[in-house]
Amino acid sequence: MKIGLLSDTHSHLEPSIYTHFEDCDELWHAGDIGNEATLQALEAFKPVKAVYGNIDGQEIRIQCPEKLVFDCEGIKVAMIHIGGYPPKYAKGVKQWLQEVQPDLFICGHSHIVKVMRDPAINNMLHINPGAAGVHGFHQVKTMFRLEISDAKIAKVELIDMGKRGRIKKD
Repeated sequence: MKIGLLSDTHSHLEPSIYTHFEDCDELWHAGDIGNEATLQALEAFKPVKAVYGNIDGQEIRIQCPEKLVFDCEGIKVAMIHIGGYPPKYAKGVKQWLQEVQPDLFICGHSHIVKVMRDPAINNMLHINPGAAGVHGFHQVKTMFRLEISDAKIAKVELIDMGKRGRIKKD
């Protein structure tokens, strides 16, 4: 299964997203989608799993949960928008992760790319894809591609879409 992972689009979809995620089977969005049109555009392109973020309004919150836990090819995935990172988790997140025991934990919110393991919680892999949109303090728009099969995560690839203030065409 090939996954496109993004967060913090804030109602902006970079045109190169469609090229970068062309071969993906699913898209996973870790919140702050921005508006319903952005979610609909992603869903028209690929199947989407998404959580809502702190800037998302009621129209997104009706369609997307605050937290998601699901299985992908034998990998247990937990996703929330405001999650923090090992060992500095947001309030209540560490307890939730200890209960869920995921193999992969995905969150957004910080606009800071992070990939790291937490040996204290199932040696899970934590990924924050940074921010794919143009709103926020981040300097570069980022997202990830990864592959999951036979209960293994492979080919975790950071995608740099250029500086926040401009649209990069690929």
